[in-house]
Amino acid sequence: MLQIFKGAHLITSLAGFVEKYNRLLVLTGAGVSTASGIPDYRDKNGKWKQKQPIYYQDFVRSHRVRQRYWARSAVGWVRFAQALPGKAHHALAHLESLGKISRLITQNVDRLHQQAGSSRVIDLHGTLQQVVCIDCQNSTARSEIQHFLLHQNPQLQQSPVVSAPDGDAHLEQHDFSSIKIPGCERCGGILKPDVVFYGENVPAGRVKDCYSALTRADAMLVTGSSLMVYSGFRFVRHAHEMGLPIVAINRGVTRADKLLSLKIEQDCGDTLTRVIDAL
Repeated sequence: MLQIFKGAHLITSLAGFVEKYNRLLVLTGAGVSTASGIPDYRDKNGKWKQKQPIYYQDFVRSHRVRQRYWARSAVGWVRFAQALPGKAHHALAHLESLGKISRLITQNVDRLHQQAGSSRVIDLHGTLQQVVCIDCQNSTARSEIQHFLLHQNPQLQQSPVVSAPDGDAHLEQHDFSSIKIPGCERCGGILKPDVVFYGENVPAGRVKDCYSALTRADAMLVTGSSLMVYSGFRFVRHAHEMGLPIVAINRGVTRADKLLSLKIEQDCGDTLTRVIDAL
């Protein structure tokens, strides 16, 4: 039966869960990075806070869509690249160092878990730090693409920064028709960030790694995710089918509420930090 804790018992309950299990599979979402200044996509009811992100098919088919994407990315990248790990990242890295976490799957593309010291990370949706050619698969550092974008489009340096999720920025009144975008230096093909766009499949090998990690886990901890995206939710559903206890720390509803053993509706960074102190 699902228990929802909001008061004094939450730390005791979660600390007991962490102490009991030694092979936790952790799944994280945007909520672990909001304290680092990276906005999330959904509100407490699981609804979009803004327009849905760009779809893969639209990005590939439309030069105008790519102009809009790269212009907004050029403006948003500066703050995104300067983001530092928050309490949740550091707490999870500490739990790994204690031998409590067998694997960590993140839906985020910021690599803040790695910056905090976690080493057993699966970047489910890829990473914004790299850009890949969809034709020849050549990979380029995102920092090099940023240099091109600002050099070729100096007007973007004057744009006010209103951050959006995953390195995006709001430029609603901007004319994107003159934006010059980069092509692959090797073959001239289309460049995209090395992340899984909406409408795009997670690479099969990565999915296999996640399911393999589940087979070695004795419990699952979800933190900072509404699980509205199927690519992450499926692992929670599979964990439930395996009979694993599942705990979630998330402000607001999750798609897996009916599958949870315990839910804590509090800030994940503060909650995990207090659990570390209680161990």
